[in-house]
Amino acid sequence: MDQISIHSDQGEIKLRKSKALVGLKMAQTRSLHEPDYINKEVHQSLGGFKIVELSIEDTNVNAKLDEVRAHDEVEVGTHVYYPENSDRPLIATGEIFITYHEGVSDEEQMVALDAFNLELVERRGPDVLVARVTAESPNPIKTATLLQKSCLVKYAEPDIDTVLDQYFLPTDTLMASMWHLQNNGYVPDANVQLRRGIDTKVVAAWRKLGSLGSPNINIAIVDNGFDLTHPDLKNKIIKPFDFWNNSPQILQGDARYTHGTPCASVALAASNGVGMVGSAPNARFIPVSGTSFSVRATEAIFNYCVNNGADIISCSWGSTDRNYQLNSEKQQIIANAARRGRNGRGCVILYAAGNDQLSYINFYAQHPDVIAVAACTSQGVHAPYSNMGMEVTVCAPSNGDWPIIAARAWWDQGDPREQGERRYWIDGLSRGNQYKHFGGTSSATPLVAGVCALMLTANPDLTAREVKQILTQTADKIGNPAEYINGHSRKYGYGMVNAERAVAEAMRRRGMNTPTPMPNPTPTQPIAQPNPTPQPRPTPQPVNTGGSSVFEVNVNQMPRSGWGVQIGVYSNYDNVLSLVAKIKQQFGQAVFVVVSNQNGRQLYKVVVGAYANVNEASIMQSRLTQSGYQGFVKNLADV
Repeated sequence: MDQISIHSDQGEIKLRKSKALVGLKMAQTRSLHEPDYINKEVHQSLGGFKIVELSIEDTNVNAKLDEVRAHDEVEVGTHVYYPENSDRPLIATGEIFITYHEGVSDEEQMVALDAFNLELVERRGPDVLVARVTAESPNPIKTATLLQKSCLVKYAEPDIDTVLDQYFLPTDTLMASMWHLQNNGYVPDANVQLRRGIDTKVVAAWRKLGSLGSPNINIAIVDNGFDLTHPDLKNKIIKPFDFWNNSPQILQGDARYTHGTPCASVALAASNGVGMVGSAPNARFIPVSGTSFSVRATEAIFNYCVNNGADIISCSWGSTDRNYQLNSEKQQIIANAARRGRNGRGCVILYAAGNDQLSYINFYAQHPDVIAVAACTSQGVHAPYSNMGMEVTVCAPSNGDWPIIAARAWWDQGDPREQGERRYWIDGLSRGNQYKHFGGTSSATPLVAGVCALMLTANPDLTAREVKQILTQTADKIGNPAEYINGHSRKYGYGMVNAERAVAEAMRRRGMNTPTPMPNPTPTQPIAQPNPTPQPRPTPQPVNTGGSSVFEVNVNQMPRSGWGVQIGVYSNYDNVLSLVAKIKQQFGQAVFVVVSNQNGRQLYKVVVGAYANVNEASIMQSRLTQSGYQGFVKNLADV
């Protein structure tokens, strides 16, 4: 079993087995040399084990570990795992913390231990004890998984150990000047006073995550002028494409185009010990070069992002010329990416509000599925160049008082109106020839894109709609409170992005049973849908009565033959009623609730449809998946 899950009161962690690393407890020997089956030592002590990379040639890790266990000097050998979306290894120590359901007797508790040859280590209460695996037990993670399936056990959590960071914050040389990530009230290399706390709380978000984000999150930066040799970008590039030359070889060196390099760096510049760092330093970079107003090119660009695994699409460009507004085809292209990307969860799409000092924003940013980003200054006020409008979603720190630092393309000529270092640096003080001062909504937008990457690190199952919703709910209100109407300001949107609170909310939603489906974007084109039978009559909508909802409940016996789609098991009946009403309205299908009792607790399975065969149920499953509901085809005889 190369993939496995462990459970705790904090939720589920999905694990994958390392293909080369194992943990070994070795007998004391006098040998100064590692055995030939060890390729290298990775960690001296983790959970009581030495973590090593095995010398694997024509065999897999399972067979090799069995072979290694046979050596006399090996007392214990065990597998190493990685959590989903993480490259940080973990190992089970051998102890399991078991919480039984209330009322399970001591004798029944010991029966559960005996079934897996576990040794009782410590009792911590009437329902909680610590056990240890023995030589006759399955490995501790597998044992915990099997225990979890017992009707006696509430939680069975294997004790695990992992590598901790010695120093958490990036050590990149310009980190102290990255005030937009953490604003301490001054810029140390410029003797400039800022307003303390006016920042995106990215450093606090890193601390909450325990990492700088996931390397499995892909940010597509759509722009022109990417320096793919820049040290902060070159080692994170995947699937580059240039639509101006229709090639994966992106054009570089044209002095007219340098904008993409600083934009990309603000989102995802690597933490490599030198220079700057982005808001999501571990995210991967999909450079998409060749912006265009053409419908065909727009479609090609967004389809490329969707089909090549972009989780987030950041665009610091657009149009405020009223002659070049988005037609229905372009609006539908963006809507499709916001629905179809990320396996139906939707690509998170961001556009800059624009820098024209206008009372309306970039027409691309006005799209309802887009996160429209305006700019504020280091003093926490509206950046005067930033466009305003009802469609502004949030704002983020940028220049206007003091700029931020970003990467610079090797061919960047700087501001032609200035001389010397002032071509790149507002104060003429160089921070290195690979960087420059930067700003505008062009900078604010990828900054928020990186924050979205941190949110998806915390909860990869968030839909694009939920990411936008969380950003608005967790933003900090800045500026004059009187400028906000129903929580929204034309200057600041719902406020200045707060990465720490956004990540915390993403974590809170992790493991919630009911997904939030994407709404049909506007404008929409008709989408042909399969029409499986049977077609039940629709259920009336819940009636809002000022704090509660009233539902019509029809109690009919569910058929025990055929096939349906099970979309979850729930313990809260109110949530079940709301979900049933929503699905019946959205899909017009019969929805059944199967009530069962486990350890004195009522559980409710929600099953959509009653179909004559598997194929019809599979069609319904596909429709549900496209709308954000995760389910599986189920034989109704087994529910």
